[in-house]
Parts: sequence; C-alpha cells; structure tokens
Amino acid sequence: MNAAPTLTLADIRAAHTRIADKIHRTPILTSATLDALCGGQLFFKCENFQKIGAFKARGAANAVFSLTDAEAARGVATHSSGNHAAALARAARLRGIPAHIVMPSNAPKAKVESVRRNGGIIIFCEPTLAAREAACAEVIAETGARLVHPYNDYAVMAGQGTATLELLEQAPNLDLIIAPVGGGGLLSGTAVAAKGAKPGIRVIAAEPAAADDAARSFAAGHIIPLDKTTTIADGLPTSLGERNFPLIQQHVDGIVTVSEESIVAAMRRIWEVLKIIIEPSCAVPYAAIMEKKIDVTGQRVGLILTGGNVDLDALPWMAK
Repeated sequence: MNAAPTLTLADIRAAHTRIADKIHRTPILTSATLDALCGGQLFFKCENFQKIGAFKARGAANAVFSLTDAEAARGVATHSSGNHAAALARAARLRGIPAHIVMPSNAPKAKVESVRRNGGIIIFCEPTLAAREAACAEVIAETGARLVHPYNDYAVMAGQGTATLELLEQAPNLDLIIAPVGGGGLLSGTAVAAKGAKPGIRVIAAEPAAADDAARSFAAGHIIPLDKTTTIADGLPTSLGERNFPLIQQHVDGIVTVSEESIVAAMRRIWEVLKIIIEPSCAVPYAAIMEKKIDVTGQRVGLILTGGNVDLDALPWMAK
C-alpha cells in the first residue's frame, strides 16, 4: 500500500534543484540597529527581491515544472487576486504553456497588469470566493487545464520551502524561524524544510489578530474557517488548506497574532532601517517581535520577508 501523499525534506530539495535557474537566490539582510532593539540577531530573507516580487514565484515554478509534458499540454489554471496569479502566469510562460487566471473584478490594477505582462489569460468574476472557485472550475472543464492551487498543493508547498533551505545555508545556526501564515503554503514548506534540515530549530508563525483563523485552528486542533475580515495584510486573510494544516500541526511550534497598528509600524521601520520596500503581509513576523509576542533575546532568528508588491500611492502611513 502506498503511503498517503505528504511533504518531505527530499521533496523540497528536489524542488530547489528543479527551479534553481528560474528564481533568484535572494539575499539576507541584517541590521545592528534592529538587533539592538530586540536583543537578538535577526536575519531577513528578502523574498521581496524575488521574481515577480514575492516568494510565490518558487511554488508556482515548482508546480509547473513538476508536470509531465502530457499533464502540462493543456496549460494550468488558478484563481488568485494576488502574487500567485502573476507567479503562475510567469512559470507557464517559461514552460511555453497557457495559464488561465481567474481574478475578481476588484483585483488591484497592478496585479492585473503583472499577470498580463507575463502572458496570463485573465477571466474576471465577482469578488467572492464562491464565484472564483466556480469560474475556475468552469475554465478547467472547458480547457482541460491543470489546477495549481495557491497553497493547498504539495508541489507549491515544496517550492515555497526552498526559501528556508537557502536561509539555513546563508545564516547557519539559527535558533528560530518566523514566517507569516495565510493559507499555509509558505508556513508548511518552511516548517518541513527547517525541521528536516535542522532538528531542534523552532518555527513560529505570525498572523494579523484581525484574521486569526490559523491561531484559533492551531489551538483547537482542527481547521476553523476564516470569517470575512479586513486587515491591511491583504495577502493573509485565507483559511488554512486541508493539506497544509496537518504539516503545521506536526512541525510548527506556535502561532501568534499582532495588531494592525503593529503591522504598519513594523513595515515602516523596515523601510526606514533596511531601506527596502516590503508589503504589509511581509511585516507581520517583525511585528510579532516588536510586540514582544516572541522573545528573541540572545537568539539567532530568521525572518522571511515574503514580498514587496505595494501601491506606492496608498501607503498605510500616508494621510487619508
């Protein structure tokens, strides 16, 4: 009998080999100023410098290039209003296959243009999850395209975990890794990579208190779907995937929540001190340190800066 599908360190290492020439090996930044403020040593993995400006390029590339020629022949499809949409369009363009991207009618113009630039075929729908899923199912039925889910997909998770493999090589002897959590694709890949490559390391997730379904699910021992919510961290309000959650339960040491005010303050401090552009979702792990939700005193801590796609005309500290 074959074992049930799951995600392993070997899968993540194979993914890294598969996508090495299709992604950036993003740098690590450090800051004596930020270290002094928290009492630990912080190592920021800058996925805001990744292709399409976010870690999503890793998972999409691995999913697309894991397909056989027969599986890929009719293209790929997904529903996404964010970075996964552009990442999948780009990966499909590199493979020379079509990408059908269902996007809500209110998707940010910058995200829509990014999908178009990468050759994605956009299908607009009403801005509800039910409408997105229905439209995506219709596209797949019509085209025979292969679904590449933004996070509830083992190949996507394996690709996302490659950022942690690099982080552990670039910043050895870490005590702790902190990652944000939305649907759980990045977190499950991060945790499996970290615990597999360095047993004893801790992995903690952070999420907005305004979208705290992962923390509540983790505490309850079962998935609690996310109610409708509003958070500035627009990449994170997503319910956990059923493939992601068991991996999170097995490998993650805790999930903390942070306020909207802390997210904005963390985002601004990173802009000011590290001199880099990050998006609000990306600031959530550092916000957990600022709020002292995670004690990093004397620790070597890796933080995954997930992306840098922001509307520069509507930054959160600008006057309304």
